[in-house]
Amino acid sequence: MLLVWSVIKILVMIGFVFNVAALLTWVDRRQSAMIQDRIGPNRAVLKIGKFELRVAGLLHTAADGVKFFFKEDFMPPNADKLLFSLAPILAMTPVLALLAVIPFGDVLCTGRDLVMIAPRFGMCVANAKSGVQPIDMMVAPLNVGLLYVFALAGQGIVGAAIAGWSSDNKFSLMGALRAASQMVSYEVAMGLSLIGAMMIYSTIRLDEMVRWQAENSWGIFVQPVAFFLFFTAAVAENKRIPFDLPEAESELVSGYFTEYSGMKFGMFYFAEYMEVCTSSMLLVTIFLGGWSLPFIHRDGLSISFGDAVLVQQPLLHYGVEILGVLAFFGKTLVVCWFQAFVRWSLPRFRYDQLMNLGWKALLPAALANLFVTGIVLLLVDNGGPQVAAAFKVLGDVSQAVVAIAITTGVVMLVVGMFGRRKHRQSLVGSSAKYAEELGGVKETPMQA
Repeated sequence: MLLVWSVIKILVMIGFVFNVAALLTWVDRRQSAMIQDRIGPNRAVLKIGKFELRVAGLLHTAADGVKFFFKEDFMPPNADKLLFSLAPILAMTPVLALLAVIPFGDVLCTGRDLVMIAPRFGMCVANAKSGVQPIDMMVAPLNVGLLYVFALAGQGIVGAAIAGWSSDNKFSLMGALRAASQMVSYEVAMGLSLIGAMMIYSTIRLDEMVRWQAENSWGIFVQPVAFFLFFTAAVAENKRIPFDLPEAESELVSGYFTEYSGMKFGMFYFAEYMEVCTSSMLLVTIFLGGWSLPFIHRDGLSISFGDAVLVQQPLLHYGVEILGVLAFFGKTLVVCWFQAFVRWSLPRFRYDQLMNLGWKALLPAALANLFVTGIVLLLVDNGGPQVAAAFKVLGDVSQAVVAIAITTGVVMLVVGMFGRRKHRQSLVGSSAKYAEELGGVKETPMQA
C-alpha cells in the first residue's frame, strides 16, 4: 500500500511540474502580449474543415514540443562530446530531485472510517486493527528537508557551467562564467535569508514549517525581509529577466546554450520553467503557509482571536486534506504567474549592477534580518505569557487579513474573467501629446 501511495505522490508532483512548466511557456507569450498591447500567440491553428481552433494560443506549446523532437541535434566539432551531452541532464535532474521533500498536503490519515476527524495537534497513529495508516503528502519525508534543498538548489548551475565550457564557443564560455559568478552572489543571501525562518520555526523540516504557520502566522508576516530576499534570489537562480545575464540574447547570442539544438536545447528551455515552478513551491511552503488556509485546521474550521473562539465547525478529514492540496497548488500557480509578471516588467540589469545587488544589497540585508530576528526572539522568550498572548492575537489578525485578501482576489478574478475589457487610448510622452494637438501624424504612401 505504501508503494502505491509513493507512486501516486511522484506522479502528482512530476505531473504538476511538467504541465505547469508547459503552461508557463504559453503564459510568457500571452502575458507579455497583454502587457505590451500585442496580439500574442495566434499562429498555431488546428483546422477541421472550415473550422479553426486556436485555443488562445495554447497550441504553440504543443508545437514547441513537436518541434524539439524533429530538430537536428547539432554538436560543435571541437566540443567535449561527453560533457556537452551530459550538461542538459545536469540542468534538469536537480529540479526534479527537489520535488522529493516539498510537502503538498498535510498528513493523510487513511482508514475504513471515511467520516473520521483527524486530531488538530499531533499525528494519527498507525493501527492495523482499525486500518488507520498515516501517509505523508511528500515523496520523501526527510528530517533534513531544508538542508537537502540547499544541497540541490545550486546544482543546476553546474549544468550551465559545463554546457558553456564544453561548447567550444566564446559566447557560451562567457555565459558559463556569468552563471557561476551569479550563483555565488545570490546563493549566500538566499541561505542567510532562510536561517531567519529556521530560527522562527525551530525546525528544518518543510512540513513542520507549514504546521507552525497554520497555528501562528504565515512566514511572510514574521519574516517579510527574508521573503523578498528569497524571492529575488529565486528569480536570479532561474536565470530569468532581470537576472538573465548567463543567456543575454543582446550580448551573448544565447549564452551557455548557444550551441545547443533539438531536445538538448529543449531540456535547458524546459528546466528553466520547471525551476520557476519548484522555486514557487518552496516560496509557498516556507513563507505563504504551504497547504494551510486561514482558520482551517485538521479538525475543521476554527475562527478565533486569542482565547476568544468565534466559530467552531468540524469538517471531514478527507475534505480538509483535498482543500489543502488544492490550496498549495493554487498558491504555487499564483506565485508562478507573479514571476512571469516580473519577467515582463523589469529591464535586464548590467553585470556589474547584478554583482553590486548581490554583495552590497542582498547580503547586508540578509545579515541585518538575521540580527534583528535573533533580538526579537530573545525579547519574546523573556517577555513572559503576556507578550506571547499579544503575538498570538497578532497572528490571528494576520490570518484574518489573509482570508480577506484571498476572498477579494477570488472575487476580482471571477469578475475580471467574465467582465468586458475596455480599450482606452493613452498618450505617453510629450512628443505624442504635441503631435496629437497638431492633428495627429499623417501617414504617407510607402515608397520603394
